[in-house]
Amino acid sequence: MTDPAKVRRHAERIRELVASVVRSQIKDPRLGMITITDARITADLRDATVFYTVLGDAAAQASTAAALESAKGLLRSTVGKALGLRHSPTLTFVLDDVQDQVKHIDDLLAAARNADAEVQRLAAKAQYAGEPQPYRVEDEDAEVEETEAEDTEAAVDESRGGDRR
Repeated sequence: MTDPAKVRRHAERIRELVASVVRSQIKDPRLGMITITDARITADLRDATVFYTVLGDAAAQASTAAALESAKGLLRSTVGKALGLRHSPTLTFVLDDVQDQVKHIDDLLAAARNADAEVQRLAAKAQYAGEPQPYRVEDEDAEVEETEAEDTEAAVDESRGGDRR
């Protein structure tokens, strides 16, 4: 089993190497404005997946994918020599659609904000369906009268000579 730290180091090194080779050595006119975003390699160091983004429309993305596919041999040999592994890892290029996901999440957040604003606007005009105080509250004046009556009875009892038992 390979050390996970070693696998991460190799993946990072693959990302750097591929980005460098794409920038300096590949002169394919189909290659668009490309950014190598990430690289992952399997634990046995045999297969590497390289993620990239392309600035442009679907045609630019397709032509860049074709250019990377045709330069795969050069990239694989460069990576194999630089890493010094017994077997050069096979490279698979995957279009990273992070920007599309970010746009989708931003749209969802905007829709949620609009829905919250609408709920608050409706809540500002809302009124209770029943009475403003739905719970039964004893009348405070009745409580005061009952307390005074009890105090008066206690005073009368004391004036008659104490407790009645």
